[in-house]
Amino acid sequence: MITRRLHLLALAAATVAGGAAQAQSDTVKIGVILPMTGPSASTGRQINGAIQLWLAQNGAKAGGKKIEVLIKDDAGVADTTRRLAQELVVNDKVVALAGFGLTPLALATAPIATQSKTPMVVMAAATSAITEASPYILRTSFTLPQAAVGIAEWAPKNGIKKVVSLVTDYGPGNDAEKYFTERFILNGGTVIEKLRTPLRGADFAPVLQKVRDAKPDALFVFLPSGQGAQFMKQFGERGLDKAGIRLIATGDVTDDDQLNDMGDVALGVVNSHHYSAAHPSPANKKFVADFQAANKFRPNFMAVGGYDGIRLIFKGLDTTKGAGGDALLAAMKGQILESPRGQILIDAQTREIVQDIYIRKVEKKDGQLWNIEFDVQKAVKDPGKLK
Repeated sequence: MITRRLHLLALAAATVAGGAAQAQSDTVKIGVILPMTGPSASTGRQINGAIQLWLAQNGAKAGGKKIEVLIKDDAGVADTTRRLAQELVVNDKVVALAGFGLTPLALATAPIATQSKTPMVVMAAATSAITEASPYILRTSFTLPQAAVGIAEWAPKNGIKKVVSLVTDYGPGNDAEKYFTERFILNGGTVIEKLRTPLRGADFAPVLQKVRDAKPDALFVFLPSGQGAQFMKQFGERGLDKAGIRLIATGDVTDDDQLNDMGDVALGVVNSHHYSAAHPSPANKKFVADFQAANKFRPNFMAVGGYDGIRLIFKGLDTTKGAGGDALLAAMKGQILESPRGQILIDAQTREIVQDIYIRKVEKKDGQLWNIEFDVQKAVKDPGKLK
């Protein structure tokens, strides 16, 4: 306890000194912590690619200062995230922290953001409660309740009355199960069984056999980014598609980064999410073309969270003339951005993202699989903040 108290005092002292140093320096630093290696490396690759694209397009200056973006790899390990955040605040004197590929990584950093008064932009992690863990957290990704409620609204209106749910057993999965179930039942549906798989090393075959035996109209699925290809392969191998069980999901499952690897078993999957690489706006067409030219792979929803997140910080720094702390936090609250996904708002009260949620179907066009949008729910606030 004494060690922790001394550490927090050192952190607070470093923050004061860091704020003064940044105010006098011509260079301002932003610390971005991503899983560049490990099971969630695709998340880090996508967000880093988007950040580098934004810097290439817009330059590394804001508020009259040169901006240095420091990318750190936590390999998806919360203890490493916490240590890197401390080092970035104390040693590098960053004005903002960003990234956070998974919920436990964001939650591990929240106390550091609070103690040091360092704004923290969550570009990926999607558990609703994250923004409540520190008054210095803002989010540019999405929340699982936003996505789960979207498909729960659509399904009962389209012949789906009995569902089995399957989610990964951690924060976002808990959110997806809870908010899908509540809205689906409210709309007249029945959830006949709730199944969960572990975050690491999931084998979907046993739970998929349970689903086949239960004979629902549809299986509702949430999986973290990166697990969709393996799931779709086993869904096909177990013959659920041939058994007439429809697959509905949040958009993590039909991740643009992996979609072409899933094969035709993914065709017809209806899902809800805030971003598709096939979004037809001119802004998104340019974003996708520029991203693919720079990175040689298709951007996904993680990429757009990183692209908008770094832009949010730069716009805030323009307002504060490079200052961090409470001034930067205030400058980012309430911002409205024209994103590749459509217009987004950072709610000034909750620091949460407000955005359109799209209902999409996986279709094949020009030999490639895409999440094609066919309906939209406008300006969706996080349902987890509405109670």
